Amino acid sequence: MSDIVSSSSSPFTGLEPTSVWAHFATLCRIPRQSKQEGPLRDFLQHWANGIGLTSIVDQAGNLIIRKPASAGREHVPGVILQAHLDMVCQKDNSTIHDFSCDPIQPVVRNGYLLAEDTTLGADNGIGVALILAVLEDATLVHGPIEALLTVDEEAGMGGAQGLASDVLLGKYLLNLDTETWGEFYLGCAGGMDVDVTRAVTAVDVPSRCQFVRIDVSGLCGGHSGINIHEGRGNAIKILSRILCALQDRFSLRLSNFVGGSARNALPREASALVAIHPENVSALSDALVGWQNLLRHELSGVDDAIRIDSFPAQADKLMSPVDQQVWLHSLHAAPHGVKRMSNNLPGVVETSNNLGMVDLQPTASTCNFMVRSTVDSACEALADEIVSLFSLSGTTATKNGYYPGWTPNPDSQLLALCQKVYEEEFGAKAKTQVIHAGLECGIIGAKYPDLDIISFGPNIHSPHAPGESVEIVSVAKSWQLLKAILNTIN
Repeated sequence: MSDIVSSSSSPFTGLEPTSVWAHFATLCRIPRQSKQEGPLRDFLQHWANGIGLTSIVDQAGNLIIRKPASAGREHVPGVILQAHLDMVCQKDNSTIHDFSCDPIQPVVRNGYLLAEDTTLGADNGIGVALILAVLEDATLVHGPIEALLTVDEEAGMGGAQGLASDVLLGKYLLNLDTETWGEFYLGCAGGMDVDVTRAVTAVDVPSRCQFVRIDVSGLCGGHSGINIHEGRGNAIKILSRILCALQDRFSLRLSNFVGGSARNALPREASALVAIHPENVSALSDALVGWQNLLRHELSGVDDAIRIDSFPAQADKLMSPVDQQVWLHSLHAAPHGVKRMSNNLPGVVETSNNLGMVDLQPTASTCNFMVRSTVDSACEALADEIVSLFSLSGTTATKNGYYPGWTPNPDSQLLALCQKVYEEEFGAKAKTQVIHAGLECGIIGAKYPDLDIISFGPNIHSPHAPGESVEIVSVAKSWQLLKAILNTIN
């Protein structure tokens, strides 16, 4: 794959380590939406077979590649290197980009590789690239290696959920899916989805009304676990708040309400199409200016660029008044954000949820909540609260896609080894952390309870949001650390 970085116009030219960035360039070139990783997986399996490695695709669609131990290291405990192939696909509404066929277009700026108007896919493409570099490097000294490249992580962890409990052979697992260099992760939150559906009734548009589209935009967005405690705005919550406040004042009638595009990303944009009497259009516009000023004050220092805009529009149907009231008030009342901080892990979010997507149309309406917690019972309790809220209006809400958290093991032998290697390589002590995000470690660990698991990775900023970036020097450090760990295990 090294030919990918040969062009002088490539943003990857001159980046070190060359092999890692060459593989990441491949990942940028081949689309890899969740549930559509097949072409990339097939490409990588063909590549692995071409360099003499054995590989299988399991029943869940995961790619497993095995590399024999270096000469004389056959007795060393096996290491599983794990990352996921898919990426979160987010873009600015003004950006023309089709994630099903268009390559990611990264640039280098101020020591970072980033995608300006889309997600970059460094989460978890850098982890995949590090693993591929290990597989092809004949100079590394290591024991038996298994590469576990999972699918569908970002849309429900389907690959890890479907992993058989008798296919992996290694004793240690290094997950390369974290986003803060200098920290070893030894635990993560579990989670589940709450999917809400309601069959609504379409009604005709009354005479003498004008349609207006109200847009909320300009929010930072971000990862619904990692960034949930930062107080960033949620476009769905903001727009439902505005509509609840203005619907009686201006006799607004709702046609549709759409917001968010990924369950695990903080919604950056939302839009509602409303009918209003023509004589109230100007006053509505003035009211929205007031809301923009108010929200910029509330979100000062976090989401200063929030915009509330209105535009002329057209529609042919409305939601019934009853369905409008149920949805707007339910979304306004629904929880979003941090529910509870951990008592046992200072500074770590215990339980949270993200109101990530809504699609309200005159004939059918849905929304999705993603609940996370380091305490399984607390995750269940918050999900039940959401289900109870919607049950008050006879709206169907179901819990789906549960996955377990990863319980920390501070006495991990692998952790002690990794900390020792880190200090030897970089002259400082690494931190340990529990992440409020869903790593596949919990699911894999439940299937392989004797596995010793640790996670680490480079600095990645704004995963799950346009402008996602990865610090170039931290990728080099991650490569240095990974090689040293593999060399040290005996």
